[in-house]
Amino acid sequence: MPDSSQPLRRLGFLTIGLFDPAHPAAGHETTLGIIELGEQLGFDSAWLRHRHLQFGISSPVAVMAAATQRTSRIELGTAVTPLGAENPLRLAEDLATVDVLSGGRIQPGFSTGTPMHFDDYKDALYPGTWQLEDLGYDRLLRLRGFLRGDTVTDFSGREGIEEYSSRVEPHSPGLAERIWYGAGSLRSARWAGENGFRLLTSSVVVAENGSDFAANQAAQIEAYRAAHPDAGAARVSQGLVVIPTDSATASQKSRYRDYVASRSGRVGVPQGPRGMLFAEDLIGSADQIAARLYDDAGFRLVDEVAFALPFSFEPDDYLQILTDLAGALGPALGWRPAA
Repeated sequence: MPDSSQPLRRLGFLTIGLFDPAHPAAGHETTLGIIELGEQLGFDSAWLRHRHLQFGISSPVAVMAAATQRTSRIELGTAVTPLGAENPLRLAEDLATVDVLSGGRIQPGFSTGTPMHFDDYKDALYPGTWQLEDLGYDRLLRLRGFLRGDTVTDFSGREGIEEYSSRVEPHSPGLAERIWYGAGSLRSARWAGENGFRLLTSSVVVAENGSDFAANQAAQIEAYRAAHPDAGAARVSQGLVVIPTDSATASQKSRYRDYVASRSGRVGVPQGPRGMLFAEDLIGSADQIAARLYDDAGFRLVDEVAFALPFSFEPDDYLQILTDLAGALGPALGWRPAA
């Protein structure tokens, strides 16, 4: 999307699905309601963050399964599931089952490597064997193979009254080609391209080309497309934090500005041993945000987005933000809601 003459093709949103630990059902119901609202507003996709040992969505597959029964069109994704905490074969069974229930709407997104805070729960997850686990890229290739229908066992056929398959069942054709990879570095972006995955970019990248977030993200997108065997079909989704305020109350605008201000100190300053860069949260009217996006080097290289909802807002805030994303910002970017 080099300029405003080319419309945004797909609009999605991402939520962490926070809940009160004393009343977890209510929080999960809120998340499902947000997904239902997203479909009603015409969003193309709804994405779930994946959090372990936190008060957010720990089982996005289960939440997506519930959402498939409350929606009929909107695509459902994970952004992202840390694959190091998953058994690829079992996860393939779960994903394929939910994809069948959804009618082929699941968009699974993953990261590889050591999951966040892995040292704090590795012994509970892999007691006595965590040192033997391969947490790298090959883990995702194994998962894709299972989803494609690669042979899992030489045993198949009938045994008594039971029938056995040599591959993961159910098999959901096309699911393996819908895998997204969450990359934050040039190396991981290139790997995603070389292996034909779709690319999820977020509001966090490794500082490899100076301290400008957008320049680093743009470099990763370009490296991904250059490495992809079919650059024309290489899909990239950008996931910035965007807060349109067109219909927000004065109280909401004040709280939103305080939220953005509380996170602004990290912008443009590499963080931690890897030098992670955080994108600036975008707040303002739809027209103001659209103008800033068209100035963003990363945004100009994509034609689909999954804007991230802020972590700690109230349900009424999400209602306002989603309504303005679909009704004001999306159209300002040339997007049209799905029928």
